[in-house]
Amino acid sequence: MGYAFSRADIAYLASPAGAAALAGAGDFALTPASLLKDLERIRRDHGDHAPALVETVRLRRRAAAKLEGAGEWLFTDDALQQATPSPVARHRARRLAGRTVHDVTCSIGAELTALADVCPGVIGSDLDDIRLAMAAHNIAARRNVLLVKADALVPCSTAEVVIADPARRADGRRTHDPAKLQPPLPDLLAAYTGRDLAVKCAPGLDFDKLGWEGEIEVVSLDGAVREACLWSPGLAEPGVTRRATVLSSTGAPWTLTDADPDDIPERGPGEWIIDPDGAVVRAGLVRHYAAKHGLWQLDPRIAYLTGDRVPEGVRGFRVLDRMEFREKPLRAELHRRDCGPLEILARGVDIDPDALRARLKPRGSQPHTLVVTRIGRAATVFLCATP
Repeated sequence: MGYAFSRADIAYLASPAGAAALAGAGDFALTPASLLKDLERIRRDHGDHAPALVETVRLRRRAAAKLEGAGEWLFTDDALQQATPSPVARHRARRLAGRTVHDVTCSIGAELTALADVCPGVIGSDLDDIRLAMAAHNIAARRNVLLVKADALVPCSTAEVVIADPARRADGRRTHDPAKLQPPLPDLLAAYTGRDLAVKCAPGLDFDKLGWEGEIEVVSLDGAVREACLWSPGLAEPGVTRRATVLSSTGAPWTLTDADPDDIPERGPGEWIIDPDGAVVRAGLVRHYAAKHGLWQLDPRIAYLTGDRVPEGVRGFRVLDRMEFREKPLRAELHRRDCGPLEILARGVDIDPDALRARLKPRGSQPHTLVVTRIGRAATVFLCATP
């Protein structure tokens, strides 16, 4: 849960004295091993402010990998966990450039900063006084952003676009039930019927059960699926209902939609196996990705792809051998090949990769990768070179 900040904490942390104290606290390691000793020393210098100082320094360190320019920001633990990574927020803001936007679940303001760069007017609202006070500090330099306290389920602005990010926890646990989000997704959609709306969702939601009439976009960043976003029909590209967007910290982004071709051949396994980006898989665009890159599926029901070449910038696994999935002959083959470090990928079969690795007991020096999957009714393993 993290430390429970008060309004007095925020006023202190945002003051010159608080800023100086935070700079001093930043010199401490604050690791699990040193935390008690460090807290004791900080408490000696700053009294009751010590817990807020320590929590803020630790949260800022975590935020550095997620939010750009947030070194002076204030957070709560939960707010930081839910905050949109900066590259993802910028991507969404680009789709809304030039419009007025109301973020009805603005929290500590991570989304607002990206919107403020490209939108003429931005409103942020929330019911949490602490998060609103933190947002006011975090976006103090943004003159085109207005903050208000308001219920996300009660429309209170005439902004051209409404965006929302319902909290994904219920009773302290992460939930994939739309009705248990906060605010509940069905209630949120009903509150803004007829409005241009963009709603962040967990990528694990069952999209087929949502009955969404606009576009569902699944976004990944550096190989990890980060979120899904529901775009209402007025914000969706005509003819597109599913989109996968792949963002990278080092390369150019790319996108794929269900309007792209999806005709692929039915052939046996090729020289390579490719595991598509998670955004492609979650968006249901595996065939579209395959068609774009001259690949085909190992099995129509499985997301692994195969082909005789690997798309540029993608990790592929070169097939060395194909076997029926039986552990005893597989163990013998791994031993024969002097297999040591062993990566195991599995899809369509009920296995625990860590438990399987322990049973196979690879003790050699050569790294290999196993791709365990189902082709038809048969469990099959591909022994591959590790890229």
